[in-house]
Amino acid sequence: MADIQIQYRSASDATITLASLASDTNLLVGRESAAIDNTTDRNLDFLISGKITLGTSPTASRSVQVWAVPSWDGTNWPDVFDGTESAETVSSAAIKNSVCFLVAEIATPATTNWVAEFAGVSIARLFGSVPPKFVLFVTHSTGVNLNSTAGNHQIRIQPVYRTV
Repeated sequence: MADIQIQYRSASDATITLASLASDTNLLVGRESAAIDNTTDRNLDFLISGKITLGTSPTASRSVQVWAVPSWDGTNWPDVFDGTESAETVSSAAIKNSVCFLVAEIATPATTNWVAEFAGVSIARLFGSVPPKFVLFVTHSTGVNLNSTAGNHQIRIQPVYRTV
């Protein structure tokens, strides 16, 4: 009988600029990552982990949100998403809730440079299976810009596949 094992490809960082990302009370304004493309390797899953550092004097009891947004068919994207790393404003909360899948929502304290961390979130679990392409979308309502140092933010992507 064949021995089927889970394997992990090399993890990489998502291409997304989070330094100094502005706050949005409505959690509709944020940053889209470059597309994560699964059309060649056809991984069975991606585990998403990360850290996002708050700015100076944030408001307590707000949140940082990380969302995953699938391409409809590997080419077309819903609403304002387009597969390129850029600033985005989702059209409405109703659209966000219908096309975005919540990866992590982290409640925040009023602590300068506090690091919001999340780990091991399965993309296949969110979507039911891994789409051909997807992006990550980050927004927050902390009342201040995120920390301005690029190295204080990181979103890691760990591809998972099976081998015999």
